[in-house]
Amino acid sequence: MRQVIALGGGGFSMEPENPLLDRYILEQSTKQNPKICFIGTASGDAEGYIERFYNFFRMEECEATHLSLFKPHTRDIKNFIMNQDILYVGGGNTKNLMALWREWEIDVAIRQAYDQGTILAGLSAGSLCWFEDGITDSYGDELEPISCLGILRGSHCPHYDGEESRRPTYQKFIQEGKVGSGYAADDGVALHFIDEELHKIVSSREHAKGYQVDKDKESILTTHYLGVK
Repeated sequence: MRQVIALGGGGFSMEPENPLLDRYILEQSTKQNPKICFIGTASGDAEGYIERFYNFFRMEECEATHLSLFKPHTRDIKNFIMNQDILYVGGGNTKNLMALWREWEIDVAIRQAYDQGTILAGLSAGSLCWFEDGITDSYGDELEPISCLGILRGSHCPHYDGEESRRPTYQKFIQEGKVGSGYAADDGVALHFIDEELHKIVSSREHAKGYQVDKDKESILTTHYLGVK
């Protein structure tokens, strides 16, 4: 079973006091203490970001580690990736993430790990990267279309309710054919795909939603709140 869990926003870096999404990710592994690896390429492997990852996951039933491309701890990065149960990709600059992954052939290793059952997860840039394309602020102060890995079909827009320009820009780009139809996620929402099909949408915020966006309409999708109502 191949799984991708794409967070529009949330998790340990955005909601440090709300563990619902990160625990949901861990629960999808069949391992007793899954190996979860944080990949912070999009943030330039920011030390504070990595520290926040460890602050949360060291308290959970898992084996937490991270992969840095700016300070590599191993020459055999492919083998290191293949030995992880969950890859958790952080937010930041999606364009830089894609460029560095291709230079280091991280994209190839991730695809192979995914095909062998490693769960792919992440938020923001770490959510967008799994799709064919989507919108990003990587180029500066305006949103632009970007091509990504294409593990999941269609386009994606994270932070759908978190930034005022996200919703109208995403809809406009789809209508103009700059990106394909796809899925949007509010902050606090995770899109859970199994074998490239949308399986479930969960949220850490009671009123946050996931959406399917086509050229002619936006549909609110059934979203399951993980907390107590």
